[in-house]
Amino acid sequence: MVLMDETAHRKWLDDEFRRLAHFGVASVDPRGGFGWLLDDGTRDESRPVELWISCRMTHVYALAELAGIDGAGALVEHGLAAIEGPLRDAEHGGWFSSIDVGPVNDRKEAYAHAFVILATSSAVAAGHPRAEALLREAITVHSEHFWDETEGMARESFTRDWSAEEPYRGVNANMHTLEAYLAAADVLVDRSLLVRAMRIVTRVVDVLGRGNDWRLPEHFTATWEPLLDYNADARAHPFRPFGATIGHGLEWSRLTLQTERSLLLAGLAAPEWMSEAAGSLYARAVGDGWAVDGADGFVYTVDWNGVPVVRERMHWVDAEAIGAAAVLFRRTGDERYERDYAAWWAYAREYLIDEQQGSWWHELDASNRPSHVVWEGKPDLYHAMQATLFPRLPLAPALAVSLATRHS
Repeated sequence: MVLMDETAHRKWLDDEFRRLAHFGVASVDPRGGFGWLLDDGTRDESRPVELWISCRMTHVYALAELAGIDGAGALVEHGLAAIEGPLRDAEHGGWFSSIDVGPVNDRKEAYAHAFVILATSSAVAAGHPRAEALLREAITVHSEHFWDETEGMARESFTRDWSAEEPYRGVNANMHTLEAYLAAADVLVDRSLLVRAMRIVTRVVDVLGRGNDWRLPEHFTATWEPLLDYNADARAHPFRPFGATIGHGLEWSRLTLQTERSLLLAGLAAPEWMSEAAGSLYARAVGDGWAVDGADGFVYTVDWNGVPVVRERMHWVDAEAIGAAAVLFRRTGDERYERDYAAWWAYAREYLIDEQQGSWWHELDASNRPSHVVWEGKPDLYHAMQATLFPRLPLAPALAVSLATRHS
């Protein structure tokens, strides 16, 4: 029997999706958008409103609305109002990285701007009239400032007025740009965004991943020279850690197969290497990351020989392992992915899911006890909520469009 198609399991996935959505309601911030939640589910009022969190929460509540959760549509509107209002830079264009009563971090970051595209794409799929104009604006901003047509990759960040560019390139920002382009291509029926997505995944996976034994380099100079020692003195950085990030290998594995399917649905050619490469990325991440230090769980990072560096277990890594195993099983039918899928959920249920306070513990130590070395609190529903959807929806179109189609 196929676990992902079992009625009881699918019911549990839906219940977990709804439980998570309920937890996040407390993140609504009167300053606009969504705030940072603590372990107990209360909002940390000392932190600014982050663009990336507000957009992720807008995205997940669009998914919740499409899944029929009462009140979710109002939360999407709250998120859109912040994207349209206080988070938006009406003077120079684009969006602030964080705000309080005004900008706290006024840099323009590709990572966060990718989530503006994702959030507004999902809101379009959920039927919010104001979202399409915001989505088109976000794509215009991204095209004018972040997208590098020569390299086929996204630039990293700029000062508020776009006059000075950060001399750094990052694979993480490009990973979420890829995700955002796939979502926007679906709601706008725009093949040019699929072409960009294909260029990103080709360079990162088929060139960088394949050329580095499937351990993805993350950090580069402005001319795309690898910086393999980047942040060697800040190894547990939440966004730019030293070494290879296990969760990103898993995430790229999933995104590679989703890109392949999106291309085919659009009538475009998909390279033959994509399925093989997705499997190789997954195998390397699992081999390097899972239970390599005497306890279950995925370590956060490894060095370029596969030796663990940061041993804390991040909730998002297990969530991405679930998603990758689910799509690999659907793509290949190989039962080892179904066995892995069951194992990754068993780990989440035993260690990560916090039944008392809600949501998932965002970080555990090497003994699987709650930890706060890299992350404080529980600010992010995005990975966990999506992990409950990937097993139940097709590889493409994007989650919001798939849900809208299912319920239409």
